[in-house]
Amino acid sequence: MPGPVAPQIFSKDYPFAAKIIENRLLNKPDSGKETRHLVVDITGSGLTYAAGDSLGVFAANRPGEADEILKRLEATGEELVSPPALKLAAPIPLRLALTKLLALAKPSRRFVELLAAKATEAGEKARLAGLLVPEAKEALTAYLEDREFVDLLVEFPSARLTPDELVGQLRKLMPRLYSIASSPRVYPNEVHLTLAVVRYTTNARDRVGVCSTFLADRTLVGQTPVPVYVSHGHFAPPEDGAKDCIMVGPGTGIAPFRAFLQDRVATGAKGRNWIFFGDQRRATDFLYEEEWQEYLARGQLARIDTAFSRDQANKIYVQDRMREAAAELWSWLERGAYFYVCGDAKRMAKDVDAALHEVVAQGGGLAAQQAIDYVKQLKKDDRYQRDVY
Repeated sequence: MPGPVAPQIFSKDYPFAAKIIENRLLNKPDSGKETRHLVVDITGSGLTYAAGDSLGVFAANRPGEADEILKRLEATGEELVSPPALKLAAPIPLRLALTKLLALAKPSRRFVELLAAKATEAGEKARLAGLLVPEAKEALTAYLEDREFVDLLVEFPSARLTPDELVGQLRKLMPRLYSIASSPRVYPNEVHLTLAVVRYTTNARDRVGVCSTFLADRTLVGQTPVPVYVSHGHFAPPEDGAKDCIMVGPGTGIAPFRAFLQDRVATGAKGRNWIFFGDQRRATDFLYEEEWQEYLARGQLARIDTAFSRDQANKIYVQDRMREAAAELWSWLERGAYFYVCGDAKRMAKDVDAALHEVVAQGGGLAAQQAIDYVKQLKKDDRYQRDVY
């Protein structure tokens, strides 16, 4: 009988097995950060993208993490399981589930309850019971934030779980979306990414970002298949090339604006381009500095305002540079400029939004409510767009 027909259109449900063909460190020596430039080869995939789109990447967990869980379960990894989160038609080997399909972080209260029901050692039972009393709600949240599933298996060894009991607690390992840092007009068969590699320590254990270290450490250039798909969104440069662009992208938030600039130069857009970029130190963390200098020299980038937070006693951020350039910013907005923000949603995007309202109020001599209405209109007109995470 003939085998299954390969999908003709690659998507989130049918990702394309791409290859990483370039992986280079963007930070200079002595930087406190690890930011990488990756080039993903999508030749032959039929995948298309536009400036402002994102690339979805399906990662795998570190094999050592799966091995330690198997050790704690006293399992071989060949046991067949049916994780509820995956909704599979047939069982799969436990090792496959733990390595590629299930998330091993963020244990829940439900998992603590399971351990409490299974624990046989008195001290462990008492500790688990103490975590579950109503008045310990905040303490439990803090406790779980510092731990992954394996930590609890180590701390409560008398709670012996079966493979099915464990996988019944685990969530699906979801793909990670990365803003694309290239234009298809320049790189039709490549997708460029600007990747912040996540490494940290909690509960005396080294932790990593699953996808960032999968791409940075566990993917061999030109060899390891990386399942990817393109996620199309609303974030995009102005359709009218005559319009000016103001782009605020500190850290890896600069990624889509590298794509925007490539795209606008390739199409001969006449509108001006202004970038606000920030990071820790100019000497080590000025991502794509040489490219920006070339754009400036050719007149394709009108202005780049930088904020390196640790180069002086008082920390300076992109929103501070916005306030310093308030008059010019207001002038650009009044001439129809589009305003874009990409990066951290928790603090940066909120601080930039507050600064934008101040710039509008100051520049237009507007009351607070009038400034709010002005910014709302920018959003309605798609002239204020955000890609934050």
